[in-house]
Amino acid sequence: MRIVIVDDQPLILAILREQLEAIDDAAEVATFTGGSEALAEIARAAPPVDFVFCDLNMPGMDGVQFVRHLAGGGFKGGLVLMSIEDRRILDAAASLARAHDLRLVAALQKPLRTADVRRLLSSVPASARAQGGPAISAESLRRALEGDQLVNHYQPKVHLADGSLAGVECLVRWQHPEQGLVYPDAFIALAEENDLIDDLTLVVLRTALRDMKAWMEMGLQTRVAVNLSMDSLAHVEFADRVAREVEEAGVPVSLITLEVTESRLMNNRVAALEVLTRLRLKRFELYIDDFGTGHSSLAQLRDIPFSGLKIDRNFVHGACRDPALSAIVGASLEMAKKLGMRSVAEGVEDQEDWQFLLASGCDLAQGYFIAKPFAAEALPGWSAARERRPGALGPRP
Repeated sequence: MRIVIVDDQPLILAILREQLEAIDDAAEVATFTGGSEALAEIARAAPPVDFVFCDLNMPGMDGVQFVRHLAGGGFKGGLVLMSIEDRRILDAAASLARAHDLRLVAALQKPLRTADVRRLLSSVPASARAQGGPAISAESLRRALEGDQLVNHYQPKVHLADGSLAGVECLVRWQHPEQGLVYPDAFIALAEENDLIDDLTLVVLRTALRDMKAWMEMGLQTRVAVNLSMDSLAHVEFADRVAREVEEAGVPVSLITLEVTESRLMNNRVAALEVLTRLRLKRFELYIDDFGTGHSSLAQLRDIPFSGLKIDRNFVHGACRDPALSAIVGASLEMAKKLGMRSVAEGVEDQEDWQFLLASGCDLAQGYFIAKPFAAEALPGWSAARERRPGALGPRP
């Protein structure tokens, strides 16, 4: 793992370097007191840098300027912002990094705790770090769809009231023949840009339905959520294609949730409204995903018959310690309740997140505190182990 740290304070550089090397003694850590020197190192590094830790308030090139140059250089690794500044300034910088399409891993207030550093490094899979292998192309993705290279992993959602299993979210992975397991942020946009997203979605759905049938044969029946792209909703026949797949699989429609994230602007708003309304008429559950980010807005809640609202992880984790995040989560939960929608909190990372959401009246929780995504065959065992501890909250096991 290759790491670059940028901070104008030598003591901070030394402490953070020591923390990182204690976590991974094989890590290559380079430290810089200025952004220009760090950018030059990142540009020439081979293999590429996996993580950059950057302070915000620095003389010369500050952290905000550094983020702009980092994005302009096409950095593909993970970015960690850090600062002693007010939390809202740090959050604004984090939003800017995402707007630049950088992979923001965390935005942390200094001083950084070793436990926080260890958690954020372990939370980013190796395949989501800077890729030094062959570039992923539309043609290779097309071959993957035809060659059965896509696999589904599943992340549980649980009831906050009693910790019981409420369902799972289906998360697609690409078992790439050269790069290993590739995560969706590396190929979903590629699929959307090359008219492959409908085929990809249907492959994911078919696999999920097949896994559901296998679970049912083992005595486990649970709801499964599948993500839909806004691009698919531009095709008015898409609702019928989805309904036909579920009917042919012999799985009850009542067990399928479709999660919609408006990360891209609607190309055809009329068609999207038609498709989503028809899906609800066919008794599919519809959730608005990552609420409060991208283009998701109150207008979607007004116009589309959603049955559930998922609060984005960027608002959930740490909300108990941040008044602004707490207010956003509280307002989202209150709105979901008044609209008769079920609420789901994503990104539940620790006991504090869990207790805050429980006290706030959230319905369901999803995140690493409960379970990381795993292969389909692991769900029955995970569920059985959880059932052996009735009433326990948080992760089981």
